[in-house]
Amino acid sequence: MQALILAAGYGKRLYPLTKEYPKPLLKVNGQPIIDYIIFKLIKIKEIEKIWVITNAKFFAQFLKWKKEKKFDKPINLINDLTKTYSQRRGALADIDFAIKKKNIKDDLIIVGGDNLFEENLAGFISYIKEKKENFIIGLHRLKDKSQARHYGVARINRENQLVSFEEKPSKPKSRLVGICLYYFPKDRIFLLEEYLKNSKLKDAPGNFINWLYSREKIYGYVLKGFWYDVGQPHTLKEAEKTLKRRNLL
Repeated sequence: MQALILAAGYGKRLYPLTKEYPKPLLKVNGQPIIDYIIFKLIKIKEIEKIWVITNAKFFAQFLKWKKEKKFDKPINLINDLTKTYSQRRGALADIDFAIKKKNIKDDLIIVGGDNLFEENLAGFISYIKEKKENFIIGLHRLKDKSQARHYGVARINRENQLVSFEEKPSKPKSRLVGICLYYFPKDRIFLLEEYLKNSKLKDAPGNFINWLYSREKIYGYVLKGFWYDVGQPHTLKEAEKTLKRRNLL
């Protein structure tokens, strides 16, 4: 099994903080956001390789970060070759680029590089073993249903299978939202390429999930504890306050 961290965005909603600095390397409670993700991934013995895909603009900063860190597993960087926001590939196209560039043929876990969540990944991995042949999406249950309109909104049945998925709906039907945590089984990864050939929506992974759930079984895994999509100044501040009260690493 391999893991891919998405870190090729340009973080426009956090300008000026991210105008010349990548969002995943912003520090929350003294640690870069990406570190919290990596420390969860390296504890999973099934994960043999960890990839981080970034862009040409921030590639040197990720190289510097990697050089200064000592993780228990090697971290491999991928440059998606874009230099500006207007050139960006989008998250889905970046996943496809990484898979092809590095010839990834294993089961793949994908995590957004601006994702801060409390639960470790042991439960997620156990669920993967149970549903190994199927796609799995990580979910979080919001307290306020109205806030779900900012995210991909999921509905699941008693077996935790997705029965609907909407990207940023004006009237959410559920408090369950996708958190940019996915499992792609190796024998089904080709479906991403099929989707990209037939769609212009190459950014939000939720667009792929919306296309996929009517064709394939997708299961949802609901993570417990806090979750922050660090995309705006107020969520960055909220994450800082929460992590000051806790120790995730």
